[in-house]
Amino acid sequence: MAVDAYDLTGRTAFVTGAASGIGRASAVLLARAGATVHCADLDPEGLDGTASAIRAEGGTAHLHAFDITDRTALRQAVAACRTLHIMAAVAGIMQSSPVLDTRDEDLDRVMDVNFKGVLHSCQEAARLMIARNTPGSIVTMASGAVDTGAPGLLCYGAAKAAVVQLTKTLAAEVGRHGIRVNTVAPGWIRTPMTDHHDSDHHDSDHHDSDHHDDPGARPRPQSRTADAMARMSPLGRVGEPDEVAQAVLYLASDASSFTTGQILRPNGGVAMPW
Repeated sequence: MAVDAYDLTGRTAFVTGAASGIGRASAVLLARAGATVHCADLDPEGLDGTASAIRAEGGTAHLHAFDITDRTALRQAVAACRTLHIMAAVAGIMQSSPVLDTRDEDLDRVMDVNFKGVLHSCQEAARLMIARNTPGSIVTMASGAVDTGAPGLLCYGAAKAAVVQLTKTLAAEVGRHGIRVNTVAPGWIRTPMTDHHDSDHHDSDHHDSDHHDDPGARPRPQSRTADAMARMSPLGRVGEPDEVAQAVLYLASDASSFTTGQILRPNGGVAMPW
């Protein structure tokens, strides 16, 4: 396989959750590979940081500040692409509570962002690709939580499991249009979202890494939770956003041209499902 299979020159990508964490890393890497990247998030300052990182390397970034649950704003932002080749639906939140303490509003909020936000992103992207007769790649963001029963993560895991089913179903439906749909299911990745999950074990609602990143801040020491996850990995560490972005680039590019409906797990070997 030629190295240029990863070349995205002349292609347009749309990345949700692009203000920090995995979303920012994915947006920057797709731009580095040559794509024009539309970056979406509800954190305008974080988006500015992502755009600065892309433009510093000579890339092109367009910014869209809105909440992923605002379907009208999402539709308008995707339509602004005119032609779309790649959708990376990364935006999400994490909410932690034991099953017996989980409230309806907890589930509703997480499903609205982590499932419906992804569903609507996929719908808008696929519709534009079909309308423009543009073969493309849709990459969703699942989680290692779909492979285990993680205590406290019922809402999060249920939403991510729904994303997996969405990915497989959509892949089966739009493949005839030349559109591939795959999902990335990371293990424990060092992002602001996991930092907040480590430090807050009470019942709370945390926005994804897209909304808490401070590029100028000193890295936090690994928390006890991250240390525990590192010990579970055969590699002896947790992952970094750039390592998940590499999986997004693979699925977005022609390097994965015969791959659709699949789960790619950059998880350090913490889970090894058959």
